[in-house]
Amino acid sequence: MNIVWLDEPAGQDVPSVGGKVANLSRLAGAHRVPPGFCLTTTAFRLWSDSGSDGGDDDAFPPDLQRQLEEAYAEMGRRADVDQPSVAVRSSAIDEDGRFASFAGQYETFLNLVGDVAVADAVMRCWQSTRSERVTEYRERYGLDEVPCEMAVLVQQLVRADSSTVIFSANPVTHNRDEVVINASWGLGESIVGGTVSPDTFVIDKKSLSVSE
Repeated sequence: MNIVWLDEPAGQDVPSVGGKVANLSRLAGAHRVPPGFCLTTTAFRLWSDSGSDGGDDDAFPPDLQRQLEEAYAEMGRRADVDQPSVAVRSSAIDEDGRFASFAGQYETFLNLVGDVAVADAVMRCWQSTRSERVTEYRERYGLDEVPCEMAVLVQQLVRADSSTVIFSANPVTHNRDEVVINASWGLGESIVGGTVSPDTFVIDKKSLSVSE
């Protein structure tokens, strides 16, 4: 299966969609999550096996291109928008592992409109598995030199006035009784990318009070 939606059971299959999409898919089963679909690792292999070598001549296999266009049009129908603005995010199979998170290593693209722009972003996400920074990162953590397989999430973008990144345990002290929230104006990418110094809140899990 080349494309699955977040609200489908197949959207929780980690080997096919990666941990990022699988977690979002589980959320979509119980909460209001913006519509989105995932190009699976099967689609990645279809592209990779087509002879693409990371150069300017990379291209979508025609059938996969058609499926992507149909999925984007379906998202527009679900969102009641002709040309929805979307985020295109990598969901590599080896992300968020026990010893390596790959945070910021793979590509993310925001505010994209139109199936041509989406297809280009998907391909650039795939190509990022071969980038120098990812290769160096893998070597640093002693991981397999063979590029991993990657799924790619295409999801309707929320035009946020402010955004947060929330840690379910304190990433500095490792205290599991605390939640840490980083917050900033605008999209969350500015927090993840380190382009802003976010407001930080430490929350006690039991009382839900702000301790810092």
